[in-house]
Amino acid sequence: MSIHLVIIDALNLIRRVHSAQADPTDIARTITTTGRTLSRILSEAQPTHIIAVFDHHEQDRGWRATILPEYKQNRKPMPEPLMQGLDAIQQAWWEQGIDSLLSEGDEADDLVATLATKVASHGEKVTIVSTDKGYCQLLSPTLQIRDYFQHRWLDEPFIEKEFGVKPSQLTDYWGLTGISSSQVPGIPGVGPKAAKDILTQYEDIEVAYASDDLAPKYRKKFDEHIESARLCKRVAALKCDIELGFNLQDIRFTGPNKTE
Repeated sequence: MSIHLVIIDALNLIRRVHSAQADPTDIARTITTTGRTLSRILSEAQPTHIIAVFDHHEQDRGWRATILPEYKQNRKPMPEPLMQGLDAIQQAWWEQGIDSLLSEGDEADDLVATLATKVASHGEKVTIVSTDKGYCQLLSPTLQIRDYFQHRWLDEPFIEKEFGVKPSQLTDYWGLTGISSSQVPGIPGVGPKAAKDILTQYEDIEVAYASDDLAPKYRKKFDEHIESARLCKRVAALKCDIELGFNLQDIRFTGPNKTE
């Protein structure tokens, strides 16, 4: 039997639904709206297996902040009503047949990446539902990313149009440009256009740095900031070796769960 695993980037979906509400304290509406969204995803994707991955929402910013202290330093805390309502949201999703995976110290991104690549590496189909372009580094013939809100696929043509590089070069791209929303600095003075030029000519930042032909306008920046670029690339890269503690059979989709 062929497998289609759907992985929901849970807080990515919930935060967007919640932020669009007129009354942020109305968690019942958040549950209703996200429930309708999940029903449409189930109808469109027809998954054999499904899981919703929740990020840890404490102030600990994980291993990335250990090596890059400014990482997500200005991250806004989750609104208190939403935080208080997460258990109710997870219960409602479980009743729809969607179990939750909760991270403990690891970012949800890394849990998603580990599960997605593990399944896709066996030639099985995986769909990550998220607006987060960071997942695009994982793209493969059997792994796809769905931006539900924009009704689009974040695929290779999208990456080419958006960034001008290959999916496999995205971490190098962010190592050069940084990621402003996460306070990842990159190389000062290297923006999207320069990063595209560099990665069109060279496969990655190491090949560019080692080249005697690197343009003089970039050489000085590389010589002064190569360690920053390497660190930022490492921070941008998703980990695919997290211990998950369950197997695929545990998240088989069999329809709504019965409640007493």
